Amino acid sequence: MRPRGTHKWTFRARFRRHAFGWRSQPAIKRIEEAVSEIKKVARKEPILGAEGAVLLLEKLSPALEHVDSSSGAIGTAVNNGIDARVPVIAKAPVDDDLRGKWLERLWDAVQEDEMPYIENLTDYWGDLCVTPECASRWADQFVGTLRMAWSPDPELRGYFKGTTACLSALLRAERNDEILELIDLAPYKSRHYREWGVKALAAVGKKAEAIRYAEGNNRDVHN
Repeated sequence: MRPRGTHKWTFRARFRRHAFGWRSQPAIKRIEEAVSEIKKVARKEPILGAEGAVLLLEKLSPALEHVDSSSGAIGTAVNNGIDARVPVIAKAPVDDDLRGKWLERLWDAVQEDEMPYIENLTDYWGDLCVTPECASRWADQFVGTLRMAWSPDPELRGYFKGTTACLSALLRAERNDEILELIDLAPYKSRHYREWGVKALAAVGKKAEAIRYAEGNNRDVHN
């Protein structure tokens, strides 16, 4: 399905690049207004609402670059906005072609997220893909870069913005063994990454192993 008609988003003009100064409260207020606008449209037109959610996520980081994030308030507002908008995008009844275009736009936004503000979006990549087939295609796109980022060769190793996007896509694609294999390659222990291993084991019904894996995760963090 495709969206019926168009909507003139009020928030679009408010989220131009460098729209906000250092004070966080004006930006937080605008984020709340944008989320409310998208929610209202999505009730009647789910696809248009999803389009608005993608647009907002594209515009957030460039608009907020000058905002003082030291208090954590703006980060919380952004993360709440992501939590609220992901289901709107995921539930929209659209064809594979349009969903693919949304994902490309969101991945471009993640790559251009310098501060970063929308890095948590990658945790939801499997949800955004919706189908195992779409998720598997994205996992194939990410996995080679992640293997390189976690290479034992220090000349190849580095930071990859798509790390959790890859793990999330693999989980939705039901490629659970690959998740565990990749986490074993990580050059350092991270609870955040190892939580995907817990999810992978739980997804195939290995609850006892998932518990042991989680307990090992906690020991690694505390030792």
